[in-house]
Amino acid sequence: MGEGGAPHDEAPEPLPRAAVVVNPVKIDAKRLRTVVAAAERAAGWGETLWYETTLEDAGHEVARRAVADGAAVVMAAGGDGTVRAVAEGLRGTGVPIGLLPVGTGNLLARNLGMTLTNLEQAVTTVFTGDDHRIDLGMIDITREDRSHEQNVFLVMAGLGIDAKMIANTRSSLKKRLGWLAYVDGGIRALPSVKPVKVKAQLDGSAWRSFSAHTVIVGNCGSLPGGILLIPDARPDDGILDIVAFRPEGWFGWLKVWNKLTFENGVLRKSAVGRRIIDLTHDVRSVTYRRGHDMAVRLDEPEEIQLDGDDFGLAVALHIWIDPGALAVRVPASPTASAQAEPAAVAASTASTASAALAASEAVAADGVPSSAPEPA
Repeated sequence: MGEGGAPHDEAPEPLPRAAVVVNPVKIDAKRLRTVVAAAERAAGWGETLWYETTLEDAGHEVARRAVADGAAVVMAAGGDGTVRAVAEGLRGTGVPIGLLPVGTGNLLARNLGMTLTNLEQAVTTVFTGDDHRIDLGMIDITREDRSHEQNVFLVMAGLGIDAKMIANTRSSLKKRLGWLAYVDGGIRALPSVKPVKVKAQLDGSAWRSFSAHTVIVGNCGSLPGGILLIPDARPDDGILDIVAFRPEGWFGWLKVWNKLTFENGVLRKSAVGRRIIDLTHDVRSVTYRRGHDMAVRLDEPEEIQLDGDDFGLAVALHIWIDPGALAVRVPASPTASAQAEPAAVAASTASTASAALAASEAVAADGVPSSAPEPA
């Protein structure tokens, strides 16, 4: 109250605002704009900010611009590459990413058990959900000219057959067939398939040399088609999960297929099934390891893939985990919904994000964070 009992005029709290990073090549944003507008009104949020990716910026820079503009959550509307780029931009800011089911694989949403088909449900989650922190995979790629390139991955990084398959997949088929287009890429890659000669070091242990058709480092474990590639992988456990395929002949490949479909997808769901796996496992065809930091040296330049996108040729890799570096907006739990008003929480998040953005930019300027080992 002011003098004489007159009330003070207090400025109303600003409404939280969401942002959407759209890949205009991947989607038609007209329907998305309609769905987002309805959800923001229902949640009592301000008008959503909209940004587009470009050939020069797959989403990293515009995501950071959205944070600087005060966005409380940033939606990624594009393929898995757009999701990865937006996540890289949001790394360390505390501003959550919102996942929309508009890509080919929807790999992260798939691994988090979120909707893969219902756009309205996904957008509603962005405005009303909870935040769940997950790890980010970090990779430093050494090119043939010895230059270095640092990237993040959300789901998996791989070399060997899977990377060659992705490099050979036609974009036109991906648009028409979705993830099934990778089958065509796999068939086209077969003539050039040969084991990759690898030297690897896990968590600073002794270097080990081996040959493998595929080596995949996972932050998550599931692929489209119901394939559970890495059963123990969890995106929030602070651990990298590694799998190497080293089959001998066609019978060895049948063992790989049996492992990925029947053993991982069926037997692991029961105690009896897990005991059968323990008694009959083939340690050569499919080998699993776990760790926090992995260095790889290659005898020859090899194709690399991150989250289903081709990342060119590499002669060495350094891969580590950044624990809890990304917040993801997930469906609200009943308890959390009763305890906190989503709009109030979002406004608080947006008010502190600018400082976090500045801090994360300082880390990005240094390249590999001081807490991570130097690249091999």
